[in-house]
Amino acid sequence: MPLDQKPVPTPPATPRPAETDWSVRSAGPWVHRDLAANGARFHIAEVGEGPLVLLVHGWPQYWWAWRHQLTALAEAGYRAVALDLRGMGGSDRTPRGYDPGNLALDITGVIRSLGERRAHLVGHATGGTLAWVAAVMRPSVIRSLTVVSAAHPRHLRRALLTDRRQIAALDHVLGFQRPWIPERQLVADDGALVAEYLNAWTGPSMLDQEALTAYRKAIQIPSTAHCSIEPYRWLLRSMARPDGIQFARRMKKPITAPTLHVQGAADPVLLAQTALGAGEYVEAPYRWRLMPGVGHFPHEEAPEEFTAELVNWVDQHKD
Repeated sequence: MPLDQKPVPTPPATPRPAETDWSVRSAGPWVHRDLAANGARFHIAEVGEGPLVLLVHGWPQYWWAWRHQLTALAEAGYRAVALDLRGMGGSDRTPRGYDPGNLALDITGVIRSLGERRAHLVGHATGGTLAWVAAVMRPSVIRSLTVVSAAHPRHLRRALLTDRRQIAALDHVLGFQRPWIPERQLVADDGALVAEYLNAWTGPSMLDQEALTAYRKAIQIPSTAHCSIEPYRWLLRSMARPDGIQFARRMKKPITAPTLHVQGAADPVLLAQTALGAGEYVEAPYRWRLMPGVGHFPHEEAPEEFTAELVNWVDQHKD
């Protein structure tokens, strides 16, 4: 949808965020750290001890999207780490480096910087796309894969070329292609458009006011609006370019990590039919989990159900 139009259906009016002491490094049972990887500085929130589970957020969020899973994974005996992607949250805003290959190397570089050889990798939306890519580019680093609300890159590319329903569902991405206008609209009125998108993209269990306020605040951190949509600009602009074609060919490589693929049946952004069938690229145990009545944010809309599924999966693939 164009950014100068409200998402449909029109969500309830969202109140302006209250003036609070909000910080991207919000207090909790976790510890905040900064790590160097792949030529940039990355912010993480970490809690627990045991095998590493690295959680990677989507748009327009930051590490805090995994607040429910961080504590649950720590209680289950894991070292749970939530990462802020390049250009978002508390991580560096670099002038370039937002193509999926480089962003995936950010993720695997963070795993190494954490002192680990391997990790269970969990990614949502953009983070889910990057999880697919990381599993192709650095298979030895990925112990298991959990992808949430994200199609395999080749399936997404095909849908963007042939599926009118999926193209319409991602029309906000079309709006992101314009220079500078999207950035201004995303930060206008204290990030009100972000709240409208979030409300429109959930199922019946909408995000609470605390979450909406946090994401509205996060998009207003200087340069975040610009950096956070650069991967979407690459996505469309590369379709016919040599780098995009080469990337699509590289994604034919089979994934060797056990993969849990979670999808909200009511997701209006990444349609279930687009996500379906990614198992053809996985030469390892693959589980498709469709969550009825859940929209684009399963880990926040149905945190208990999602977390139980996730913990069960990583428990099965510790070795």
